[in-house]
Amino acid sequence: MNSVKIHFLGASGTVTGSKFLIETLEHTFLIDCGMFQGLKELRELNWEDLPFNVSKIDTVLLTHGHLDHTGYLPRLVKQGFKGAIIGTAPTLEITKIILLDSAKIHEEDAKRANKEEISKHHPALPFYTILDAERTLKLFQASEKDNWHDLSKHIKYRFRYNGHIIGATFIEMEIFGKIFVFSGDIGRNEDLLLFPPEKPQRADYLFLESTYGNKLHPQESVSEKLMALINDTIHNRGTLVIPSFAVERLQTLMFLLWKLYDERRIPNLPIFIDSPMGNNVLGVFDRFADWHKIPPSEFNAMKSRMNIITSYKETWETIDDPRPKIVIAGSGMITGGRVLTYLKQLIDELNTTVLLVGYQAEGTRGRQLLEGAHELKFFGKYYPVKAQIHHIESLSAHADQAGILDWLSEIKNSPESTFLIHGEATAQQALRVKLIDTFGWQVSIPKLYDTIEILV
Repeated sequence: MNSVKIHFLGASGTVTGSKFLIETLEHTFLIDCGMFQGLKELRELNWEDLPFNVSKIDTVLLTHGHLDHTGYLPRLVKQGFKGAIIGTAPTLEITKIILLDSAKIHEEDAKRANKEEISKHHPALPFYTILDAERTLKLFQASEKDNWHDLSKHIKYRFRYNGHIIGATFIEMEIFGKIFVFSGDIGRNEDLLLFPPEKPQRADYLFLESTYGNKLHPQESVSEKLMALINDTIHNRGTLVIPSFAVERLQTLMFLLWKLYDERRIPNLPIFIDSPMGNNVLGVFDRFADWHKIPPSEFNAMKSRMNIITSYKETWETIDDPRPKIVIAGSGMITGGRVLTYLKQLIDELNTTVLLVGYQAEGTRGRQLLEGAHELKFFGKYYPVKAQIHHIESLSAHADQAGILDWLSEIKNSPESTFLIHGEATAQQALRVKLIDTFGWQVSIPKLYDTIEILV
């Protein structure tokens, strides 16, 4: 018998910080290496070294490039990791963009905290620097999807297309003859930009995301909602601010707005895209056209219709622009990025509308707005919320409960164990019951820092 130890180092009992360490005598590797986001007690975990000798980890395999799946990589390297960081080529491109942008924000936040003396740490230090991120990039190795790749004599992996964002995959591992499936973040069959996710056919041990395990996405018309908010914005001579994730969500919003304009369903009002990271992601869509559905002609027409902001000076010019306008800016949960500058100036104005377009984790400003906060804190100061707050849930890049069940529908065997990860407690409990009722599987919900041993 061979021992396989699984260490749940993130996204366990929470929806963020994905890290799963698989330890065997032949090879030790991480599936994802994400940062914790949201609640302060989660964010503080980022500053702790992993409870494992990092130098013994041989490989990191990435399901996709989002920060909660990749953002801890520079810290891992600082702790002594020297192995390969492997993902699909577009995933590594997205990860590069996200890590460099994140490092820049960490440096700027530390500099601001020291200048304004708003940190309890003296001096405040960045979580990692641009130099740390650049050192991490040197370990990247691209791997093709669909093909099996050996890690050691009895351990191999392959990446399978998973929708969600460009480059995203789920990972199938064969470990001493058993199939381990790590779902990553499962995309949606009806995604505007991406193809439907592929489905696993076998899983002896299944590690399954549960972000929307208790929900079905509403059957709302996003186009109709956007049209109504745009008409209100024009009538009120205000600003429609859309905080957006830079990867996939931003491109989806651009595509939706361009389609509405092209079909003459909205007037020719200015649309500003203020997301340096999002602009870089547009280049990834250009270079990896076979990973998404938008024809090059439409993609180029969409970009030409938008006002792409390239400097902080243009950000302030946009804020001062008196015309009714749409501003899409990062970040999607209002945890950082250029959207903070817009909201700091505009959230106390009655003719401002804020449209939230994705999952808002506990502890984020986005969640506070959803829950009716009367004020928000930016850079150490509180600002009253007088803007209208709206929410579109149906743009989520995650499968809902029905989508998860559909993704599982082609698994021909009953997994020996299914572990629910990447979800909040209510979502995980609901999905656990649904899986037991639907498939009769053995389902458990690991806690953070749990370790299990499997003999295969």
